[in-house]
Amino acid sequence: MKIYKVLIGFCVAGALASPLQAKGGDRTLKLSLADAITMARQNNYSVKAARSRVEQADARVVQTRQSYLPKVTLSETLLVTNDPGAALVFKLQQNIIQASDFNPAKLNNADVINDFNTSLQVMQPVYNADAAIGRTMALTAKKGLELMALRTEEGIGLQVSKVYYGLILARKNIVAVEQSIKTMQAHSNDAAKGYSAGLLTKSDKLSTDVRLAELQEQKLLLHDEIKNATDALIVILNLDPGVTIVPTGDFAVDGVLPAATDKSVQENRSDLKALDTYRQVAAYQEEMIHASRLPRLNAFMQTNLHSDNIFSGGSSWAVGMNMQWNIFDGMATAGRIQEAKAQKREAMYNYESAKSNSVAEVSKSLRSMRTAKARIAVARKALEEAKVSLDYIGTQFKTGMAMTFELLMREQAYTYAKMRLNQATYDYCVSKSELEYYRGN
Repeated sequence: MKIYKVLIGFCVAGALASPLQAKGGDRTLKLSLADAITMARQNNYSVKAARSRVEQADARVVQTRQSYLPKVTLSETLLVTNDPGAALVFKLQQNIIQASDFNPAKLNNADVINDFNTSLQVMQPVYNADAAIGRTMALTAKKGLELMALRTEEGIGLQVSKVYYGLILARKNIVAVEQSIKTMQAHSNDAAKGYSAGLLTKSDKLSTDVRLAELQEQKLLLHDEIKNATDALIVILNLDPGVTIVPTGDFAVDGVLPAATDKSVQENRSDLKALDTYRQVAAYQEEMIHASRLPRLNAFMQTNLHSDNIFSGGSSWAVGMNMQWNIFDGMATAGRIQEAKAQKREAMYNYESAKSNSVAEVSKSLRSMRTAKARIAVARKALEEAKVSLDYIGTQFKTGMAMTFELLMREQAYTYAKMRLNQATYDYCVSKSELEYYRGN
């Protein structure tokens, strides 16, 4: 019986331990903002897709080596025929022709002949102006995609910053609401005592309970905001869904705002550099089409092995030069040149538009930072005043010298002041991240 009891005890312990192990699979990840941005640049799918586009451009650069490297082709052809002319030629190529093969009766009634033709051909570009320009264009396009990939990383970094600061904001607001819940719980208890003693009406007692319920509801909504921010970070960082992210950073407000007169910063932005590169690509495209009107010169060498049995018989070789000149193609090249000029203008307009927008974006971020910093100062002062007012009314309420609605108004003002300060600090940090993004720092 003791053995059975021991076995049952083990079974119960195992059953109890299983849920704990499953729950333990949800791990907590503590992250600083810098670590989160680094992780996003390594794991985010948008960043990986941008790098894949760079790899595609690199592959296109490799393809352009055909403009100066030889092209080698090996082929094997089998032909069976009784055509009199072909039979005579194949015998010559196979080095098996005899005097009797010129007998008119045999020429007119040729026997079936097999011909295995092993051919090796080498084509070497000598002069190909448009292909050379095409290689330069491919190298420039790759550089542009590298810059755009860098801009994608910077954009992902901005997204991470916003979500990360949003997570901090929600956690700070929960702390503020929990403090208010604790305070209101104490006042609700005092109201209950006052109601029991006949000092307060039932309406006054219920109003404190209503405010307490409002705070509890607000706390539930803030928990949802934390979960939403965590889920967004998990997607951006490409993490497992069960991870709980705990930010180790905090809001930071600089003592001095960045200078507002720096107009050269937008030149450092990788996307503007990429657009400028695309403008160069469009110019190369036009040059390449113009160059396609020039003649192309290629050298070639060819060797052939003919036999009635594969890899035996007679061999021959030939070396030569080939020149091709597309003199008139029915206005196709003229239309391509016209299209390339329009694409070059479009690339220029896109660059100038982005350059102008960058100035406005930097100015907007600076204004947002200034406003947010001023709001922080106002919110801090309002928070101090709301705290003093709440403490005073709270003391008066306990002694029956203050009305319930006065207490509720002061408590709401204090809670609102804390959350206004948190929001202003969040807006400052986000504006700073946007400024760095728009400046290309």
